[in-house]
Amino acid sequence: MAIDKRPARVAAMFDAIAARYDFLNRLLSAGFDRHWRSRAIRSLQLTGSESIVDVCTGTADVALAAVAAVPGASRVVGVDFSGEMLRLGAEKVRGRGHAGRIGLARGDATRLPARTASMDAATVAFGIRNVEQPERGLSEMYRVLRPGGRLAILEFSIPASAVIRALYLPYFRHVLPRIGRLVSGHGSAYTYLPASVGSFIPPDVMLDLLGACGFREPKAIPLTFGIVTLYTARK
Repeated sequence: MAIDKRPARVAAMFDAIAARYDFLNRLLSAGFDRHWRSRAIRSLQLTGSESIVDVCTGTADVALAAVAAVPGASRVVGVDFSGEMLRLGAEKVRGRGHAGRIGLARGDATRLPARTASMDAATVAFGIRNVEQPERGLSEMYRVLRPGGRLAILEFSIPASAVIRALYLPYFRHVLPRIGRLVSGHGSAYTYLPASVGSFIPPDVMLDLLGACGFREPKAIPLTFGIVTLYTARK
């Protein structure tokens, strides 16, 4: 069954769950979300002078991790189409004293508010599967990257191991949505999560898509028994 990923619908869904989003991320991932973001930032091999565009930034967790890394990014522009997520992200950015290094903008992943070849790195954490046409989002990230710029994408995936799948999928498909509904008060957002992961392209197809969009050296690195994949590439 096709999943409705029209931008207005997905943005409204994230607006509705924004207040509980960070708490549920920590709870439902058992805290592993911090480790995943750290791995993504390390893959960028930052030197301290980079400008980064963080696509589908949400409440700015990746942007904050990028400037807090040692060495960290010089500047991050976070882009998201959910106004409420950005509002909460801006509060976090100000609260941690990074307003001078992180700017947040409401926008679409397929029309990034950045000049061509103006960014040293691009990141997406658990957002590319929500883009109605992911190839357009990848092409936009390619456009805004400078030659040699790095890409890091985190996305949920279905574990390759049959044993891990047997242990993980009942939680992911049944327990997680119930907890998400109970805590967020939203009837469908945490049902959408496993459905969108299950329907998203597998890692080998994602690598082909990265190559088709112009990226070089695409890699798919499984994290935490393969429940998450880190995709890396260069322009």
